[in-house]
Amino acid sequence: MPDQSIPQARTSDSAVREPVSDGGQGISRRALLGTAGATGLVLGAAGGAVGYASAPARATPLTSVGSGRAMFHGKHQPGITEGLQARGHLVAFDLAAGAGRKEAAALLRRWSATADRLMAGEAAPHDDTDVARDAGPSSLTVTFGFGHSFFGRTGLEKQRPGALDPLPDFSSDQLDKARSDGDLWVQIGADDALVAFHALRAIQKDAGSAARVRWQMNGFNRTPGATAHPMTARNLMGQLDGTRNPKPADADFDKRIFVPASGEPAWMANGSYAVVRRIRMLLDDWEKLSLTAQEAVIGRRKADGAPLSGGGETTPMDLEKADAKGEYVVPINAHARITRPDRNGGAAMLRRPFSYHDGIDAAGTPDAGLLFVCWQADPLRGFVPVQRKLDRGDALSKFIRHESSGLFAVPGGAAGGEYVGQRLLEG
Repeated sequence: MPDQSIPQARTSDSAVREPVSDGGQGISRRALLGTAGATGLVLGAAGGAVGYASAPARATPLTSVGSGRAMFHGKHQPGITEGLQARGHLVAFDLAAGAGRKEAAALLRRWSATADRLMAGEAAPHDDTDVARDAGPSSLTVTFGFGHSFFGRTGLEKQRPGALDPLPDFSSDQLDKARSDGDLWVQIGADDALVAFHALRAIQKDAGSAARVRWQMNGFNRTPGATAHPMTARNLMGQLDGTRNPKPADADFDKRIFVPASGEPAWMANGSYAVVRRIRMLLDDWEKLSLTAQEAVIGRRKADGAPLSGGGETTPMDLEKADAKGEYVVPINAHARITRPDRNGGAAMLRRPFSYHDGIDAAGTPDAGLLFVCWQADPLRGFVPVQRKLDRGDALSKFIRHESSGLFAVPGGAAGGEYVGQRLLEG
């Protein structure tokens, strides 16, 4: 779990917030709830929240969380540079036997149309389940990607990027193949659990006979507004997780995270590569450690994320600082030391994970941890060198277990009137 943080502001082209219009057709699925009254409550850039037509036309929303809207069409797909979302679903599909390029194109066209409508706070194009009735868009994002096997299934092997070659084996891997990889991958995120589930159900139904679910995972993060001010998220170990994440304001952000417009293959222009790992945290073992021991494993203070060498969360870590005994203050095998980009040839990736909890077994052991999702222009220069370094001596390794893995090519955003992947499937 590399030591990099998630940008809090929703700054991407796909993350512009705006009110949902009825398009001049009257309010169909959702009715505008209106702005705050004398209470002085403000709704942010969205200007209002939305709800079903059965809701009062001028009701005052309790919060502005539901009004946030990410844009489906844009330079990049949504769900990459936005801040962490409260609820997420990751799902992989395999194309059905006999389904090929034609069926895949029709499926991506359906999925794109559905995602566009749901992200705008509208009903699914057909057979809407009403699960999200009364809620606004809640910053819903839906992101689509292609796995290594997709190209063989569709006769597009020549268009498969070299960056999509299978990840190397790592000694800490205990991977379940049934919960790894897949022809197609969908990431769903929202600030409301019902809105996220509604999107998951719509995407599954849209798959029809063209594809079947290979695996599906559910995750969560802290709800927006739960803290007094924006801050780095905590994981289930209680640590601030992601202090050194690249930020969109960084001069080299696009170079590190997105395939350039002139890159190869051409259909991946402005796209990115997602590495997805289900990382189980051995919480019973972790929680037996003293606070001092936990901080030594990570290399940062648990309370505020500051490096053990001193300062605040964003203070540069002094890797040479020693204590009175001459030992490094930040241990040589501390997670934060090993994952530093300057210790990995500048390797960097944008982490955008979800925590997960899938129950407690008969022995009382929780199946919980991190749905690790990271984004980079090239996984061979992002994820792989960092994970290799971790594999050779990270103090955190004895408290986690990598149980599933996937690598997906996520093309750039769809322009208006296009569907995601159109340049690949119709090129």
